[in-house]
Amino acid sequence: MSSRRRRREAPVSPAAGLVRFFEEVEAVFEVTPRQIILVSVLFIASIVLLNLLGR
Repeated sequence: MSSRRRRREAPVSPAAGLVRFFEEVEAVFEVTPRQIILVSVLFIASIVLLNLLGR
């Protein structure tokens, strides 16, 4: 009596679809390092200005 065993393939994990989904999404806008530095400097300058005006 010989029985053949079928190999069962492992089911695809649900996370694999999410990874593919997020790789396909394009950014609406990109923020460059120069823009981050500029916003940071403007924020610091506004805080300093508010402190000087508050005295």
